[in-house]
Amino acid sequence: MTPAELSRTVLDAVRRAVDAGELSVDLPERVTVTEPGPGGCGDYATNVALRLARPAGQPPLRVAEILRARLLDAEGAEGAEGAQGVGDVVVTGPGFLNISLRARDDLLTGLVREIRERGTEYGHGDALAGRTVVLRVPYEVRAEVVADAVARIVATQGGRTEIEHGEPVDLRPVPAPEDPAPLGPDAARWALLHPAAHDRPRITADHLVQRETNPLFRVRYAHARVRALTRNAHDLGFAAEPGELGSAGTADAGGPRAGAHPASTSHPLQTPLTDHPRILLAAATQHAPDRLARHLLTVADALLPLLPEVLPVGEEKPTAAHRARLALAEAAGAVLAGGLSLLGIDAPEHL
Repeated sequence: MTPAELSRTVLDAVRRAVDAGELSVDLPERVTVTEPGPGGCGDYATNVALRLARPAGQPPLRVAEILRARLLDAEGAEGAEGAQGVGDVVVTGPGFLNISLRARDDLLTGLVREIRERGTEYGHGDALAGRTVVLRVPYEVRAEVVADAVARIVATQGGRTEIEHGEPVDLRPVPAPEDPAPLGPDAARWALLHPAAHDRPRITADHLVQRETNPLFRVRYAHARVRALTRNAHDLGFAAEPGELGSAGTADAGGPRAGAHPASTSHPLQTPLTDHPRILLAAATQHAPDRLARHLLTVADALLPLLPEVLPVGEEKPTAAHRARLALAEAAGAVLAGGLSLLGIDAPEHL
């Protein structure tokens, strides 16, 4: 079960509680699920009970217990998408619902499938549907670039943006110390968007260096390598298929290769890929494209160690594990491509 499916499952539990007269509230448009916080447990957590307590006129713990019962009601939830994947629900703190998924439910495989289905639109939603965001910015190159990126990101959440100029402004990032145009369009935009709005951007040739010390290079290189692996896999006669990653990196002579990830542990890519919808929404509502830029770097850095494990080595034949690793790499590549596009930066096929 993916986070999006779980969100819909929790929303369905609220709907069934309302239909049964246990809660008297308007259905929320969406339910957010995140990793459990301090004191939490399980795979995911949601604060929906705390959000609904006041309008329901009931204590948060009572609302949480109502929803807990509904989430565990396998018979009543039979029609809910993915509901069969809920294994246990624990109420902690003032009313947080901590949800454990059944062991047979492969979280990473479901996540990869969802990303592959949605492609570069993974993480897009309707949280800002019907809203118009008005940005008043000064006539300054960084402000213009930031406003353009914010408009693109707001659109992913169903909103629209109107950009105006003049005082008083409500979006005034620290100006660039010099003209970034000599860096070229991609490096210039990264130089202006990667730092937080209150940080002074660096307009230096470091953004053009093709080395791992250059964050932009790492992001674009990771994407280009995924595209190359897809082409190479095609030449070897296999394609991506989500599934178990296996003991990645097992050498012919026995023992794991450096960087291997045991099948029993979650892959380092799982958390940043799961977080992508949340990051997009935060970047849209906070008018902070730097959050997306830094997130893409996190995805790239988690992806790069996987890439040497995707293709067979030597006399090794392609297996289901190779197809699964390629599917995971392609899912991460889709997130990188979509994110770079929102920043107005090219995602290269070759680099």
